[in-house]
Amino acid sequence: MSQPSRHVICRLVEIPDPGARGFSLPGARFPDEYFLVRRGAAVHAYRNSCPHAGRFLNWKPDAFLTRDRALIMCSAHGALYRMDNGACAGGPCGGAALTALPVAVEQGEVVTYIREKQL
Repeated sequence: MSQPSRHVICRLVEIPDPGARGFSLPGARFPDEYFLVRRGAAVHAYRNSCPHAGRFLNWKPDAFLTRDRALIMCSAHGALYRMDNGACAGGPCGGAALTALPVAVEQGEVVTYIREKQL
């Protein structure tokens, strides 16, 4: 099996605190296939797909959070998800969770290590 490739997504300072930012990896089928959420030094990444509705979560670029920036919100049906683990926090998501992508902050950069077949 091949070694995972390191992909720099952005610099940590480019994500509002708290806030969110969409991104795609090489070979993406759609813009903003994934998104980052940040609260303080904690950064998490998820696939941009609502498990309840199967739609993109955002309605415009980087608009993934509730107005108070406390939760991730699906713009289609209002399903709410926790920023720290992607678990359903309310609305029609019925206990489903977002699909996470492992990320880390290394020397001020948000990175992920993936094998091309993971995409």
